[in-house]
Parts: sequence; C-alpha cells; structure tokens
Amino acid sequence: MQLLAMLKTKVSIITVLALTVSIFFITGCKNENKVNPDQKVVNIIFLHHSTGHVIWKGMPTGFKKVTGIFNKYEAVPEWFANYNKTKSTNYFITEQNFPKAKPYGWNNYPYDYFNIWVKNAGEQPYQEEPTLEMLSKDYDLIIFKHCFPVGNINKTQDTADINSSEKTLENYKAQYLALRAKLQEFPETKFLLWTAAALVESQTTPEEADRTREFVNWVINEWDIEGDNIYLWDFYNLGTEGGRYLKPEYAVKKDDSHPNGEFANQVSPLFCERIVDIIETNGQKTGLTGKINN
Repeated sequence: MQLLAMLKTKVSIITVLALTVSIFFITGCKNENKVNPDQKVVNIIFLHHSTGHVIWKGMPTGFKKVTGIFNKYEAVPEWFANYNKTKSTNYFITEQNFPKAKPYGWNNYPYDYFNIWVKNAGEQPYQEEPTLEMLSKDYDLIIFKHCFPVGNINKTQDTADINSSEKTLENYKAQYLALRAKLQEFPETKFLLWTAAALVESQTTPEEADRTREFVNWVINEWDIEGDNIYLWDFYNLGTEGGRYLKPEYAVKKDDSHPNGEFANQVSPLFCERIVDIIETNGQKTGLTGKINN
C-alpha cells in the first residue's frame, strides 16, 4: 500500500509539471508583436533605471506566480499585449536603461537629459547614448523619468548654471526649459515625462522634500504647456498621496525609496492608461495620474 501511495504521489507531481509546461508553451508567446494591417503601428520606448523597472515589471500574483516560473512576467508589456488583442491596436512598447552605467554613468537627472539631448544633440550618439535626433526616427512616443535621488535638492542658489550637475531648483528649471524647447523641435513625436520620484522619509530631509514638491508643482503648473507634444504622468503624487515623502507602505523598506511590487501593481495600469490616452486623445480622457476623468 505504501508503494502504491508513493507511485500515486509521483504521478500527481508529473501531471502538475506537465500541465505547467503545457501552459507555458500555450502562453509563452502571448506578448509577441502581431500587427493588425488595418491599424497604424505606434512604437513606444520607455527610458528608465531601477524605479522604472519596478513599475515595468510589476509583481505576479495568483496563478501568474506559477506560470511566471517559465514565462517571465512583465506587467506593462502584458497590459499592452492584452490591449492590442482586445482593441485591435498596434501599440508596441519596449524599454531600456538610459543612460547606461558605462560609459556615461548611472545618472538620469535634469542635467543628464540636458547634457545628452540638448548640449550634445545631433545625429551621432553621445557617449553611446542615443540623442533625440536618433530616437525620434524609431519611436512615436518617448517616455523618460528620473530616479528618486533627483529629490535630494540642495539649498536654493541666487542664479542658475545650466551646465552644472549640481542639484538645485534653479539648475533644474533652467535645464527643463531648455529640454522643453528641444522636445518641441520634434512635433511628430510625443513625449511623456514622469514627475519626480519621491524618497522615503529616512533618505531625505524636510527641506529637500519641500524643494522636491516645489519642483513637481512648477513642472505641472508652469513648465507643462497645454497643446504641445509633451505630456506628464504624475508618479510623484501617486507615491506621496499629498504628503512629503514616498508612503512607507509603497516602499521596499523604510530606508529604501524603491517602490515595492504591490505599489507597482497598483500604478502600472494607470501608467499604461495614460500612455494609450496620449496616443489616442492627446491625454484628454485621463488625468495626470492616469485615472479616467469623470
């Protein structure tokens, strides 16, 4: 009897493994780009570092935890695959680290976008990073963001130095104004910028947090111009919900400002909704957080 029970257990395990493998082969290709010939193809690129990767990837739940063993789960590509399937659209999104750690360096703050895209603009890459002249030839929508150290903003200075990497409100604003003018040189391309990622309380000061909020409010209320080709996704207010800091329940841990998987699952669909709305209605149906307007 004991031998029979062991055999039944082994058969059950084999059956489960076979079922899982079958599911993998059935679902493994669901994110392949299948073009609908009756609809325009829209190519999208998301330029990011680790914070953006958390939102891109999300966290598998339920049955997806099982299938994810064989079929890598990524929330944003899966959302678009499902949207394309149900709406018969051709919205294809890809991602890459920008800038790379080498040779440029792992910095994606206002100065760095200004340095690569404005100061060193042209048809050739700058330190192996693509310029807007290059990216705009391949992508209809370009999404970019900053990592959370953007919020470690130093004390206000009397004047701005647009060529300085020092993190001050004056430098940020000067670099953003130059960036806006540059992005507007590509009217056939749309751009989506995330507002700054907030830090957890232990990784900043009240003064830095207030400067970050001031910068975000300036971007939303003054820098962003209605009717041009530049749009916002308000990641900052999703993470702070009106406070100074990234809410602790949205962080990996109290001393790490990376968002956690639960928060990623909460906001990644809003990110996707915002992208689609920018493509289809120039952002008229969603608010800055991606929530549908009432």
